[in-house]
Amino acid sequence: MNFADLNLNRFLLNALDEMGFTTPTPIQEKAFSVIMSSKDVVGIAQTGTGKTFAYLLPILRKLTFSTQKFPRVLIVVPTRELVVQVIKDLESLTPYINVRFAGVYGGTNLNKQKQLVYEGQDIIVATPGRLLDLTLDGILKLKQIQMLVIDEVDEMMNLGFRPQLITLLDLLPKKRQSILFSATLTKDVAGLLNQFFKSPVKIEIASSGSPLDTIDQQAYPAPNFYTKLNFLVHLLQDRDTFTKVLVFVKNKKQANILFEELDEIIPEQVGVIHSNKTQNYRLRSIKKFERGSFSILIATDIIARGLDLTDVSHVINFDIPEEPENYIHRIGRTGRAEQKGIAISLFSESEAEYLGEIELLMNTAINVYDLPNNIEISTRLIDEEMPKIEPERTSGKKTLTEPSGPAFHEKKEKNRRVNLGGSYRRELAKKYKKPKTRGQKRK
Repeated sequence: MNFADLNLNRFLLNALDEMGFTTPTPIQEKAFSVIMSSKDVVGIAQTGTGKTFAYLLPILRKLTFSTQKFPRVLIVVPTRELVVQVIKDLESLTPYINVRFAGVYGGTNLNKQKQLVYEGQDIIVATPGRLLDLTLDGILKLKQIQMLVIDEVDEMMNLGFRPQLITLLDLLPKKRQSILFSATLTKDVAGLLNQFFKSPVKIEIASSGSPLDTIDQQAYPAPNFYTKLNFLVHLLQDRDTFTKVLVFVKNKKQANILFEELDEIIPEQVGVIHSNKTQNYRLRSIKKFERGSFSILIATDIIARGLDLTDVSHVINFDIPEEPENYIHRIGRTGRAEQKGIAISLFSESEAEYLGEIELLMNTAINVYDLPNNIEISTRLIDEEMPKIEPERTSGKKTLTEPSGPAFHEKKEKNRRVNLGGSYRRELAKKYKKPKTRGQKRK
């Protein structure tokens, strides 16, 4: 089958032809007719198989020209980068279609986005937080929404967006078509489906958690951060093989450390992206990586989902993620569009358990190799790897055995007091012939 065999109009076919696309992927082929039927849909397919076009093509085919102010299609995604990518895909598909669309997300000027929404849009692409901001401010009206798309919903759950999603689903019209796409289907997502979807049709190209067959998966044991760095530098010396490399790390701190180390060894070849970077910086880094301005991009899981990075030769997991689903999304940045890709994972002793959970999810064994003999096993540790020293526990009772500190000194003779107790009072009585009181006693 090719795109001409689907029920697409000539405007969409011309746009696809200009992009060089002639044959739909399996998820695009199977999802098209089901979404066109207006039924609720749950699409499960490996990352890199064209899920974005799988819902955009039927939506654009169904959408008719309108001058109404309020949006009819709402697409919710977990990250700002994914908003930008979906907007880019819409621009590519609609050069011959009169359709209005806008992307809204946090980290940018709210008033400008309010103006975009106020001008009137057919399709809104948004992250959950900014979407609710605009809705609760009364700028974005959801009463005309006919189609809702939630993309990468499991990642939204991981990022803590569950309350926002539930609030959003309660605000939307009950009579709507709901479409959900993801590479993995967790228990939280299944609960959301049972509560808010109406007998959804499940389209499953591969079982949840299945990696692409085009990815060669390898793993190497390395005891610590700097041993992993030594091996990474060894790999990157082969410029002809490691042409475009995406390196995932577990947090922002390690991303910054790794960037500083690599930038010193191979200057102007490395970029870094994580949530502490500004939105413009993140978008510029992705563009530079795509254009080949630098060949190595260090990232946290912020770009593990949904982003269509082309021709990534290698994904290197500098550590193993605790959530096995994140591994699937990470390695899915390579081996896309039926190209070959290689995923290399470095794991310490404490991370070996995570690797086992990933193999259980994928139902696939990962090939484990020993580090080459010429790789130095470093004894240098970063702060996170330092052994924790427990403070000594004391009984809680303090005893003064000797003077402690310079403030201790002998009292002057006149200031020394002796507790004479009852004998002191008897001496007063002898002197004054009666007990000393604070005043005359009342009779």
